[in-house]
Amino acid sequence: MNFTRWSARLPGTQRRAAARTETPVSPDRRGEGSVPAARAEPSADGTPTVPAVDELPARAVLDRVPALVALVHGPDHRIAYLNDAYTAAFGTRPTGAPAREALPELAELGLLPLLDQVLRSGKPRTLKSRKAVDGRSYTFTCTPVAEDGDRDRDGGGAVLVFATDVTDHAEAAERLRASERRQRETAVTLQRSLLPQELEQPDDLRIAATYQPGGTEAAVGGDWYDVITLGGGRTALVIGDVMGRGVRAAAVMGQLRTAVRAYARLDLPPHEVLQLLDGLAIEIDANQIATCVYAVHDPNEGRLVYASAGHLPILVRDENGTVTRADEPTGPPLGTGGWMHSSGSIALGPGATAVLYTDGLVERRDADLDEGIAALAAALAGATGSPQVVCDRLVRSAGVTADHDDDVAVLVLQHPARTGPDGDLFRNAALELLGGVEAAPRARAFASGVLTSWRFPAELHDLGVLATSELVANSLQHGTPPMRLRLRRTDRRLIVEVTDGDDHLPRRRRAEPGDESGRGIAIVATIASGWGCRRTPGGGKAVWCEFVLPQDKR
Repeated sequence: MNFTRWSARLPGTQRRAAARTETPVSPDRRGEGSVPAARAEPSADGTPTVPAVDELPARAVLDRVPALVALVHGPDHRIAYLNDAYTAAFGTRPTGAPAREALPELAELGLLPLLDQVLRSGKPRTLKSRKAVDGRSYTFTCTPVAEDGDRDRDGGGAVLVFATDVTDHAEAAERLRASERRQRETAVTLQRSLLPQELEQPDDLRIAATYQPGGTEAAVGGDWYDVITLGGGRTALVIGDVMGRGVRAAAVMGQLRTAVRAYARLDLPPHEVLQLLDGLAIEIDANQIATCVYAVHDPNEGRLVYASAGHLPILVRDENGTVTRADEPTGPPLGTGGWMHSSGSIALGPGATAVLYTDGLVERRDADLDEGIAALAAALAGATGSPQVVCDRLVRSAGVTADHDDDVAVLVLQHPARTGPDGDLFRNAALELLGGVEAAPRARAFASGVLTSWRFPAELHDLGVLATSELVANSLQHGTPPMRLRLRRTDRRLIVEVTDGDDHLPRRRRAEPGDESGRGIAIVATIASGWGCRRTPGGGKAVWCEFVLPQDKR
C-alpha cells in the first residue's frame, strides 16, 4: 500500500493554494527537535524559509508524534502504518496483517467494531479513557481518511487510529472516584447509625419505615424519621430533611433528631415542638435549614395532630381507599426564624393508613412536584397489606433505585380496625365528673365496675381503682370543671386518665410528715408503670398513668 497516497488525505490537509506560500522565520525558531522537511531554500535576502504544510512529509511528522498512531486499511483493517510511539508501547507488528490478529490490544479494548462503524459512516468516532494491556489508559479517536472512489477500487477505506495517553488523568479521576466512594460510605454509615435501629411499636399503631441512600456521596445525608411513644396511648411521629448532603448534613440531622426526642418527652403540642426546633436549628448552623413534620396520634381522638415546617404534606388513606392530603398549615423550614408555627389535624381512624415521606420520593427534575405527590397518592390508594408491604410498594412505584439522585425516607403507619376477639383487647370507658366531693366515690365505683367487666385480676383491679381515686382527688382539689375520667385498655396495658379545665401541671414532690396534701401523685408514680401530664388544646390539662398487663392478660 502506498502510504503517501493515504496520508495525503488526512483531515485538514486539503490542498489549497494559500497553504503553499512560504513564510520566513528566524533561524533560532528552528530547534533541534524540528521535524525533517523538504530542504528550505534561502529567500532573496538570505533568510531560510519554512515549507508550506502540504510540503511536509507526513510520515516523518507522525513518526515523531508522542501519541500512538496507526493506519489500517480495508474491511479487515490491515496494518498500513504504525508510528514509533505505537511500536514502543505494543511492539513491532507486520505490515499488511489484519488488526484482529496483529493488533490484539485493539480487539481487547473493543475498538474493532468502532473501526467498522467509521468505515460505514465515514464519520470519526472516539473511545474515551480505556486501559490497554500495557497498563496505561488511552483515549482513541478513529478518523476515516479514504474517499468514496477509493472504497470502490480497493474494497474498503482506511482509518487513522490516534491514541492519546491519558493515564495521569485517568488515575486522578479514579482517585477522585475512590475518595467520593469513601465519603459516601462514611455518610451512609453515619446516617444509618443516627436513624432508629428499631422502631418503637405503639399499642394502637402498626409502623414501618425505610431509608434509601442516593447513588452518590452528593445524594446522601439529611433525611430522618422517628417514632416516639409518649405514654397514655399517644405516639409522636416525625420525619425531616436537612437541606444539604454528605457527612455534615447527617451530623446536623442527628442533632435535630436527638432534640426532637427530648422535646417530645415534654408532651408539647406539635407546633410548640417545631418552635423549639427552629431556634435550635439556628444555633446548630445559621446557614443550615431543614424541613420537618411532627405529628401526634391519640387513639382516643382518632386524629393525627401535626405541624409542618416547610415539609411535604402527609397523605392519609381511609378504610374505603380514599386518600386525603393534609396541606395546611405549613410554615417555613426550620432555621429561618421569625415564624409562629401552628398545628392542624387530619382524621386517622381505625382502618386508616398515613404516609410521611421526604422529597426524594416524589421530586423529579423533569416533572412538577405536585405531579409527584399526586402519583404517590394514587399509588397509596391501591396499596394494601402490612405497613412494610405498603412502604416497599410506594418506593417501587416511585421508581427509586440504587442509583437514585437523592436519598429517600418513608414512614408508614396504620391504625388497624380491630374486630372480634382482637377488638375485645382494646376497650374504652369514660365518665363525666359532675358535682362536688361526691364525684370521687362515683369515680371509684365506675372504675371498679369497668375493670371487673374487663376481667382484670384482683391485684390489677385494686391498683387501677387506687390510681383512679388519687387522680380524681387531685383534679377535684386543684383543677376546675369540666372534669372527665377515662379508662382505656389495650392488648398490653391499662391507662387511667383524668382531664380538667385548669392548665397548671402537677409535679411529683416529697410531702413532709405534717402536710395534708401532696401525696397523690407520689402514690400514683409508685404504683404505676408510668405517669405523665400535658396541657390540652382547650386550655386544660390531662394527667394519666398506665399499668403493664400481666402476660396472660395480653
